[in-house]
Amino acid sequence: MNGNWPVRLAWIGGLIGLCVALIAFAPARWLASGVTSATNGQLQLLNARGTVWNGQADVVFTGGEGSRTQTALPQGMLWQLAPTLVSGRPAAALRLEAPCCTPAPMDLTFVPRLGGAELRIAKSTSLWPAELLAGLGTPWNTLRVEGQLALQTEGMTLRWDQGRTSLQGEATVEALEVASRLSTLRPLGSYRMTMRAEADGNTTTLDLHTLGGALKLEGAGSWVGGRLRFQGTAEAEAGAETALGNLLNIMGRRQGSRSLLSFG
Repeated sequence: MNGNWPVRLAWIGGLIGLCVALIAFAPARWLASGVTSATNGQLQLLNARGTVWNGQADVVFTGGEGSRTQTALPQGMLWQLAPTLVSGRPAAALRLEAPCCTPAPMDLTFVPRLGGAELRIAKSTSLWPAELLAGLGTPWNTLRVEGQLALQTEGMTLRWDQGRTSLQGEATVEALEVASRLSTLRPLGSYRMTMRAEADGNTTTLDLHTLGGALKLEGAGSWVGGRLRFQGTAEAEAGAETALGNLLNIMGRRQGSRSLLSFG
């Protein structure tokens, strides 16, 4: 046998060991950099520590590159990431825990697909501070919404396919005891938004209803191929017209005592 073989095997073994170590102990900041890039800077993981597979970081929301607005998630977030298989396809299982907001960890599965990907969100319930929205820029940094956002789903899947986005399943967001710095009336009310995928698999309907409060919000819309269309109204209950006048002017086009809401 060639006398160089032991040396070559030692080098090969060393390189394999180095690759395994790099994968197993990849620093959390690598994941943080990827998240920032993928979200165009709107979601940032700062002070990331640990590894790609088991780490934690401070979470900051911004309006993107050049934005001066930002908000931080109290107490940050912890994650666990592991490779897995879904229907024979390689995938990544992600468990997220936000001490401030998730009574139980949230389980997600990311599945790459030819020409796209899908994100599966398991049954979960969480409660988030509405103030986080201000960090995303317009119009949230103007409205400066306060309150709590309760997110609940029995399971849903977000799918990206050739640049088009679709949703399967159902999710409900309740905005509770909402207030705004644009109005002295506190709270304005509580609201429920339901997102539901239609049978065609390409359309997601949205329904907005008021649970209670002086500011009445109603509306409906659809999300088709990544494009949102929504029509609704905002109206003050009797006796609150003066206190809510400025806010109604900003929210939409005035028509008498109401504001017409239109997106898309």
